[in-house]
Amino acid sequence: MRCLRFFLVLLIVAAAPAWAQTDGAPEASPERPPALMPLDDSMEPQVIIRQREGETIEEYRLNGRLYKIKVTPLRGEPYILVDHRGDGSFVPAEGPGAPGLSVPQWVIGTF
Repeated sequence: MRCLRFFLVLLIVAAAPAWAQTDGAPEASPERPPALMPLDDSMEPQVIIRQREGETIEEYRLNGRLYKIKVTPLRGEPYILVDHRGDGSFVPAEGPGAPGLSVPQWVIGTF
């Protein structure tokens, strides 16, 4: 009997903060959904395709900055060069010498 009382007191003490936080009124829901972020042309990459000596070169730019080059040779496999650091040094996106993990890197803001 003593153990049962202790358990009930413990249950009431543990549930008391939850009872104090609810006032019985339902939470108000927003009248309309939040506005979506407007999409503009600066968020889409600009792709420039050039033909040179039998190769197709695709340059990917975002806000005027070249960040990826895809080269499709006349014979052989296409390959991609990526500027990971933003300093103009391009490294292969795959294969030997390439970083093992490609993490998405978005620019949140520039100053």
